[in-house]
Amino acid sequence: MKFFVDQDECIGCGMCENICPDVFSMNDDNISEAIEGDIPEEFIDSALEAEESCPVSCISHEE
Repeated sequence: MKFFVDQDECIGCGMCENICPDVFSMNDDNISEAIEGDIPEEFIDSALEAEESCPVSCISHEE
């Protein structure tokens, strides 16, 4: 499973990084980004929680 952040929509609140720091991080512009490629199985649940918790719904995923 891969996760993506629409960086044009991200407001930089950091919620995704707080929920799942193994997948999401804030870049130098204080905008969230997801690690590239398939994420390890053990991070999927927390990454999905981060996606659902995003206040502007800018995180998506593909299986």
